[in-house]
Amino acid sequence: MALTHRSSNLLRPFTTAVFSSTPSLRRPFSSSADDTTTITIETSVPFTGHKCDPPSRSVETSPKELMTFFRDMAKMRRMEIAADSLYKAKLIRGFCHLYDGQEAVAVGMEAAITKKDCIITAYRDHCIYLGRGGTLLECFSELMGRQGGCSKGKGGSMHFYKKDSGFYGGHGIVGAQVPLGCGLAFAQKYSKDETVSFALYGDGAANQGQLFEALNMAALWDLPAILVCENNHYGMGTAEWRAAKSPAYYKRGDYVPGLKVDGMDALAVKQACKFAKEHALKNGPIILEMDTYRYHGHSMSDPGSTYRTRDEISGVRQERDPVERIRKLILSHELATEKELKDIEKEVRKEVDEAIAQAKESPMPDPSELFTNVYVKGYGVEAFGADRKEVRAVLP
Repeated sequence: MALTHRSSNLLRPFTTAVFSSTPSLRRPFSSSADDTTTITIETSVPFTGHKCDPPSRSVETSPKELMTFFRDMAKMRRMEIAADSLYKAKLIRGFCHLYDGQEAVAVGMEAAITKKDCIITAYRDHCIYLGRGGTLLECFSELMGRQGGCSKGKGGSMHFYKKDSGFYGGHGIVGAQVPLGCGLAFAQKYSKDETVSFALYGDGAANQGQLFEALNMAALWDLPAILVCENNHYGMGTAEWRAAKSPAYYKRGDYVPGLKVDGMDALAVKQACKFAKEHALKNGPIILEMDTYRYHGHSMSDPGSTYRTRDEISGVRQERDPVERIRKLILSHELATEKELKDIEKEVRKEVDEAIAQAKESPMPDPSELFTNVYVKGYGVEAFGADRKEVRAVLP
């Protein structure tokens, strides 16, 4: 009874108030005028702030952005469903943690920032990588341990990486990415480049001591660090209320401001991340708690149904699914027809199938690769003066 009572809080009102700044909005998405049309959406759930005034619930978007959200989330969803099948077929080995249900966090966050901003996350990293500009081929190649993968087949599911787009990887040690994320923020402040770092972690990692140590330093030095708790309500098979005395994770920073966000609403995530970036650049760290949900188990070895009911999972799918929310917005504004959206999903499925076929053709890494990328050789170190302009010494 306790589980049923608490899990009922996972369901939120689905209806979202929609307002248009342009009376003539209702026309097919194919119209080029729609690209510049502004639509104002009011989030269905208000933001809740801790030591800060929350941002407005009214979020500005455009037909182009909504259609992009739909395609990107449909692609992420399809990729994760395909990864499930590949794992069961033993083409993906080792650990594999799927992100389906949480796509709004990846898509909304990306819409609010640039590729110069940094993101670092835990091992549920496939969709974050895709959002940073990675390709399906690189994703599936890495999942199957092939040379064409984003980490040359040596990282696997938990260790996607794309430095040229500011993605500093998935990390397998629970909570270990948070101090690294604060280190990235330290470098950004040192370089004075007006960018921020997002360090993502789950509710299961929220009680890690290293998180609070890193947050303390980030607050002392006013680092542009944004700590994002992707609260999917279960740390492995343990419900949040059984693991945390205070599951209000946005308040857990104490002296650091926080914001609770509907993590199943891509536009709410976008608004929150925009707000957080502005705050972090001026005032230092902030915590965002994304109230989200995973449809799969913790990993592929977890059926996900022993500690929660099937009714709970289906209830969240029906009431809060991030892809369906965007679909309803698009249809309500007549930006596309149901058939057009289904055609997009068919195209995405074809893209995924083609990427899988190509990834299967990619060779396995050569055994000699086991000994590469362990130590850095011949890299050299330059020591600079305090002004960071004059080279003082060059070390071997």
